[in-house]
Amino acid sequence: MEKKNPWALLPIGVFLVLYLGLGILFEYGMKIPMGFYNVPIVIAFLAAILVACLQNRALPFEDKLEGMAQGLGDKNIITMLLIFLTAGAFVGVVGRSSAQSVAYFLLELIPPRFAVAVLFLVACFVSTAMGTSVGTITLIVPIAVEVSQASGFDGALCVGTVVGGAMFGDNLSFISDTTIAACNGQGCAMKDKFRGNFRIALPAALATLALILLLTGGRETVPINHEYSLVQIIPYVLVLAGGVAGINVFVVLIAGIAAGSLIMLLTGQTPPTELLANMGAGAAGMFETSMVAILVAALCALIRVYGGFAALLSLIRRLFKGPRGGQLGMGLLVGAMDIATANNTVAIVMANPIAREMCRDYGITPQRAACILDTFSCIFQGIIPYGAQMLLAISAASEMGCTLSAFQVMGNLFYPYLLLVTSLIAIALNKEGK
Repeated sequence: MEKKNPWALLPIGVFLVLYLGLGILFEYGMKIPMGFYNVPIVIAFLAAILVACLQNRALPFEDKLEGMAQGLGDKNIITMLLIFLTAGAFVGVVGRSSAQSVAYFLLELIPPRFAVAVLFLVACFVSTAMGTSVGTITLIVPIAVEVSQASGFDGALCVGTVVGGAMFGDNLSFISDTTIAACNGQGCAMKDKFRGNFRIALPAALATLALILLLTGGRETVPINHEYSLVQIIPYVLVLAGGVAGINVFVVLIAGIAAGSLIMLLTGQTPPTELLANMGAGAAGMFETSMVAILVAALCALIRVYGGFAALLSLIRRLFKGPRGGQLGMGLLVGAMDIATANNTVAIVMANPIAREMCRDYGITPQRAACILDTFSCIFQGIIPYGAQMLLAISAASEMGCTLSAFQVMGNLFYPYLLLVTSLIAIALNKEGK
């Protein structure tokens, strides 16, 4: 039986106090413009890791380093880092001009007042086809920034809309890591999980679309006439088409890099001497995002070794009774795991064993458990300010000249919030856990 140690969760509290607490103090207490940027997230996580290393002195420091190294060796972490670097290289190659061409092309096809609603629908569609929210954010956020700057809509609204749409597909797609992890972990067919999941996600998506149209559809907009190059749209068309076809995100991004490089060279947009430099600069722009993923993996590995996660799981099991309570407890369990790990796939994998036991205790069916685990993990992953999705969205927006804080974007994450509402309603209406 795993040891339980609630004090092992202290480093997470240290991080939250430093990052959220100081950010709120600077931004709202001291009225410092963009105060959250004065609290580097990497430093906050380094402080949390230092606290973790000072805990459990009975464990030699060399063993702690080995535990952190094992956490870094997880396949999901390596995959995430490769996506970050490849995505950065893609943005560096195609540059801002390609995203501008896509944005102005879209605004020529649709009335500008519907631009944000279209961004949400496109993000939902692409993420469902690709099975990855990170890949969707990589592709759509640069376009969202250009749509924002061309149409006049708030940048945080456009970026938040894309992040919400990306989480829609992350939750529902048959090829999403979260779907695979939840269904395999609970031993149910994907189609059975999808049916129950869709009944929760669709109302949230429709409510989100209605809210976006309410906020933006009645706005007076000026027709936008701007020159753009159809040739420069090709890299984005390729990656979007590849995503819709369900091709692996690495293959899609590499194809986009190759096409973008060729187009930039042939059109004279980028001299040959600058192409590799731009590619390297784009990858380097993902440094902070990549470091956060590494530090989170290392920190969570220590917390797991110390027994912090075991204590958290034990507490949740004691608090919730009955099928409804079991479903809610299961949702909060995977949510707590996601807050701790900042990785919804890892959170599901960690929660799967205890969720199976809860299914036996509370009479919850495997497909219902898989639905709850996947949905709640995506809700929390979509809104935490230090998650890969949020960090990547902010980095991609910054690369396009739009500086945003995580908390500006969080105020516009309509879909994850509404998905939480529809999930709670679904649990309240489900008396038997089926």
